[in-house]
Amino acid sequence: MATEQGSGVDPEVFAAAVQQTLGDPHSWIAGGRFSFQRVPAGAPSELTVHLATPSTTDSMCAKRGVRTRGEVSCRGGRDVIINLKRWLLAVAWYPSVAEYRNMVVNHEVGHFLGNGHSICPRKGALAPVMSRQSLGLDGCVANAWPYPDGQHFVTGPPAPR
Repeated sequence: MATEQGSGVDPEVFAAAVQQTLGDPHSWIAGGRFSFQRVPAGAPSELTVHLATPSTTDSMCAKRGVRTRGEVSCRGGRDVIINLKRWLLAVAWYPSVAEYRNMVVNHEVGHFLGNGHSICPRKGALAPVMSRQSLGLDGCVANAWPYPDGQHFVTGPPAPR
């Protein structure tokens, strides 16, 4: 994990939050195919989760072919870039900042794990964690977890490209 200098977020606090999310029994580990282990700074890793200001997020994501417009996060290669603005403020339709943080980490790490975007399967259903919940819920109910009950993966139809 890495935080941008001047972000005002303690790197250890950010790293602990990401570790807590990815280690939660409702996260990607519930499917039994993935595990996550935090490694010391500078040690080789398969994935790095960055916390960056909106302008740095835009720059880092643009290098990976993703336009974030200062508003959203992205994943490119072995890097997940979390937008500081969203980390601090979430979005108005999300139940809490803490739940939004869980969702955005799970969503972007989900891309790293090979998952594409999905859409709301039907009004009132739990939103798939791979839906673009940062942009709206499209009739679904906010959901931060790939396996909200710890056993069943929540998904929906693939999003149009």
